[in-house]
Amino acid sequence: MPELSPEEKKAIASAVGLGAVKYADLSQNRTSDYVFSFEKMLATDGNTATYMQYAYVRCRGIFRKAEVDAEQFRKTPPAVKLETPAERALALQLLRYSEALDVAAAEYMPHYLTGYLWDLSKAFSSFVTNCHVIKAETPELRDSRLLLCDLTARVIQRTLDLLGIRTVERM
Repeated sequence: MPELSPEEKKAIASAVGLGAVKYADLSQNRTSDYVFSFEKMLATDGNTATYMQYAYVRCRGIFRKAEVDAEQFRKTPPAVKLETPAERALALQLLRYSEALDVAAAEYMPHYLTGYLWDLSKAFSSFVTNCHVIKAETPELRDSRLLLCDLTARVIQRTLDLLGIRTVERM
């Protein structure tokens, strides 16, 4: 991977830092108290913006490594094959997106969106741990898994955007 330029590092630091504070605030039930903690906000694991941004970066990194343009999956999506529990769990989380949006809007509670992102990111992490994407057993399975990666990235990016948090392509 090419080295990041000083400008890229600055832009990433800004997106991650500002996103961490916003996400920490929005991930709490607005009617409850919480403790302000930079250490918790900037953690790379757990229900944090940094973790969500990293999940997005992982999705996009798979496409860079495979040297595949994600646009092809948007124009002519392949058939989805859900052969493993991890694939099914990720697909089910993706299908819950509209429900999470509806509940968050109806209740005026953005923490429902952050909770959804946390569940989606955990499902994605399990998926990439348990399922070969680029080196899938067949081209059809590879395309199906790439589609799941693209859908995951798009949902993470849109949801973070709704929360006012930027994504970055590399970290």
